[in-house]
Amino acid sequence: MKVLLAGLCTVDQVQRVAEIPAPGEKVRSLSMDVAAGGPATNAAVTVAALGAGATLLTVAGAHPLAALARADLEAHGVDLVDLDPDRPDPPAISAITVRDSDGERTVVSRNAHASSHFVTSLRSLPARLPQPGDELPGCVLLDGHHPEVAMYTARWARERGIPVVLDAGSWKPVFPELLPLVDIAACSSLYRGDDPREHGVPVVITTAGPEPVRWSTADGSGAVPVPVTQARDTLGAGDVWHGAFAYAVARGEGDVPGWIAFANEVAAERVRHEGPRSWTAAVAKMGEGQS
Repeated sequence: MKVLLAGLCTVDQVQRVAEIPAPGEKVRSLSMDVAAGGPATNAAVTVAALGAGATLLTVAGAHPLAALARADLEAHGVDLVDLDPDRPDPPAISAITVRDSDGERTVVSRNAHASSHFVTSLRSLPARLPQPGDELPGCVLLDGHHPEVAMYTARWARERGIPVVLDAGSWKPVFPELLPLVDIAACSSLYRGDDPREHGVPVVITTAGPEPVRWSTADGSGAVPVPVTQARDTLGAGDVWHGAFAYAVARGEGDVPGWIAFANEVAAERVRHEGPRSWTAAVAKMGEGQS
């Protein structure tokens, strides 16, 4: 079973602190980690941890900092397809602070931006996707970053009848074009933009942290409760949720409420663990239970 993911890859510098500093204040961190980050990237790590094949279409580039992201993804079983391997610019860097008492975090990041190499490199995208005779993914997950990649991949999946899941954490300019190609839009409570239903998306989901996850289809609607847990680190919890949801869709079993319930359980497991990757071993056991 495979999932194809397309979107942002950053380098995350994560500092854990007793208290998030006020403006002008300096504090000493309790720990520091460096890992690959970004919505599609963390989702890909989740898919791989659950035991499925995870292929990530993104832009990393040739800058030395990109090697940090590459090494992390390789160590966690993600197949990285770099669509702009010669880009000299550094990758997007996220500066993250996590509060030790409750796992709440702050994030400062520059999202994906195109380089002079990128338009040319997109010409290689068709050849980097599964070819005739190759195993097709059971699901495609997009985060809306690198819009040209998102659009091409969504059309490719639609032509092959592969379900497309959109991580709509926040509104992006490509969404009016992209939403008509999406089968499931999973929006955060912070999403502000067009209602995906207005663009013909058949399944719309809204996550809201520890609150129940709401869903609606043409046949009905409902809400799935989130497990009560003590949060130690909320960084990437939404990304992990989307990765687990895409994994559940790719398995081809169950229904929307069941997929949500599984994603809720996996995201709850993630927030119980400190650090950007410490949760993967526990999630791997959850994947073994699905096989």
